[in-house]
Amino acid sequence: MASVTYDHVDKKFGDNHVLKDLNIKVDDKEFLVLVGPSGCGKSTALRCLAGLEEITSGRVLIGERDVTNIAPKDRDIAMVFQSYALYPHMSVYDNMAFGLKLRKTPKQEIDRRVKEAAEILGIGHLLNRKPKQLSGGQRQRVAVGRAIVREPAVFLFDEPLSNLDAKLRVQTRAEISKLHQRLKTTFIYVTHDQVEAMTMATRIAVMKDGILQQLDSPQQLYDKPNNVFVAGFIGSPSMNFFDAKLVQSDGGVVVDAGAFAVRVPDERKGLYMSHVGKPVILGVRPEDIHDPHYLPPGVHQAPVEALVEVTELMGNEVYLYLKSGDKSYVARVDPRTRARIGDKVQVAMNLDNMHLFDKATETAIR
Repeated sequence: MASVTYDHVDKKFGDNHVLKDLNIKVDDKEFLVLVGPSGCGKSTALRCLAGLEEITSGRVLIGERDVTNIAPKDRDIAMVFQSYALYPHMSVYDNMAFGLKLRKTPKQEIDRRVKEAAEILGIGHLLNRKPKQLSGGQRQRVAVGRAIVREPAVFLFDEPLSNLDAKLRVQTRAEISKLHQRLKTTFIYVTHDQVEAMTMATRIAVMKDGILQQLDSPQQLYDKPNNVFVAGFIGSPSMNFFDAKLVQSDGGVVVDAGAFAVRVPDERKGLYMSHVGKPVILGVRPEDIHDPHYLPPGVHQAPVEALVEVTELMGNEVYLYLKSGDKSYVARVDPRTRARIGDKVQVAMNLDNMHLFDKATETAIR
């Protein structure tokens, strides 16, 4: 078992600066997810840890051991790739055992590890099949099993669910979470899917353009994003943003977004007094915009007039695509709503959960 440390890691490909002063400490037995859009550097960070990419500067540590210049095979890691990378001419058993055979592990020990991993993953009945006889989900389990038999200090997953259909992705991510609890090993997992990140991670590292934006628990990222990028990336549908200005009115603070204005709850106005008169960005999550008829009790709410442009029934909720003035946004409301396309409605914004960001820096105002 081991912790992992990225210590001021930089990575350049020619003039392309992919990782910029990356500092992350992953605790022993933690499930850390690296998340961000394509090209943000998350897979490169994983490959630098695995030794598949040479870092430009900085250090990578596994436990207390500096592995920056150590060969991948000696780093005590196992990696699961987006492509299953199975040998088509070998059986499932031989695919899982191959790495151990190369290390000259005793035959009896190989048999124990392979059968134990197959039992954990529910593929014991597939050991004699070839990869072409397996479904995509079964092949992915074989790839995970091949990593498990190594019994490494750290497991690395590089978008392992990307090739699976939606239902199988949900099922497999639950299996990987259970696997982490069972093995009690350090997991580092790369994905561009924030839903995967939120449901699986102990902590999430959000990256953009090679820079770590925020490292925190899923709930903290959702409740207290550091900046506009993190706020918009975490949550589905993503947070609504409105260009606005803070003004004083009747002893309080009002967020004037042009098409509508909302009054900041009195207990929070002290946070924003220093930004009165300045441009800000108002952030409101879709789930904090309600049909007033089904408003939760005890909410500081502000009424906003809107036009319903599109409705999407999701079964347990309805997405309303709204427009106020020239501002378009999304609300997630109770499925009992009577709002229909073309209706002029009044929605209620929950101001207890509103977010304000400095317009110039896009950082959260706290």
